[in-house]
Amino acid sequence: MQTSSTDRYAQLFDDLKTKQQGAFVPFVMLGDPDKQTSIEIILTLVENGADALELGFPFSDPIADGPTIQKAAIRALDQGIRPDDCFEIIAAVREKHADIPIGLLLYSNLVMKPGIEAFYAKAAQVGVDSILLADVPLRESAPFRDAAVKYNIKQILIAPPNASDDALADIAAASDGYIYLLGRAGVTGTESTATTPVAELAAKLNQHKGAPAVIGFGISKPEHVSAAIKAGAAGAIAGSATVNLIHDNLGDKQLMLQKLADFTQAMKAATL
Repeated sequence: MQTSSTDRYAQLFDDLKTKQQGAFVPFVMLGDPDKQTSIEIILTLVENGADALELGFPFSDPIADGPTIQKAAIRALDQGIRPDDCFEIIAAVREKHADIPIGLLLYSNLVMKPGIEAFYAKAAQVGVDSILLADVPLRESAPFRDAAVKYNIKQILIAPPNASDDALADIAAASDGYIYLLGRAGVTGTESTATTPVAELAAKLNQHKGAPAVIGFGISKPEHVSAAIKAGAAGAIAGSATVNLIHDNLGDKQLMLQKLADFTQAMKAATL
């Protein structure tokens, strides 16, 4: 596990450990359903208990995303949202919340287009703490990890449920910030619970002294969060369930924000 000087993730996980809590981390697509509402959505999540943020950049061919998140990307793209808009949204959030860890979850094409260095430099400038590239395995991650180190950003790695012991040891050794532990293999979505033996995976990563393991995929209800924490994870990420609340309330912004607030409070309460 690597560390760096200004480390919002280390601070967060230390604080939560002291309080005997886990982290609740919602995911939303930047620019969904439009730029201004996106800022309001993210601020609502933070102000109602989100411990960290996982934010997506809309992309036209999201191979690892289920239909809910694909639709969110399409809504944002239809509004003309581009990477510069995404960075502006992040800057607006960072201005109001100096301490919350902000992570990006995106595809490597979006990073390669402007160039790895340029993308990471811009991300650092607006206050991004971590970057997870959904389509880049550890063996192909060196140039991205080099840029991450240079710009003091955590390169987040994915631990798949079918990883061998050797692979888990390698992931733990290279890990930074946190490790994204897949609750199950497949695309994102809320249709089934995290059924993989995540307790075993989390235990092995801890044994290898990896960064804290946070479970993603299949997290849609408070009981899923409780189960993730009980299994030894340091936290849980809810993507499709959060994005669904946006989709289901597109016609009523105030109701949407209220439902997101209630959801965040309930999910955070499940980490206690």
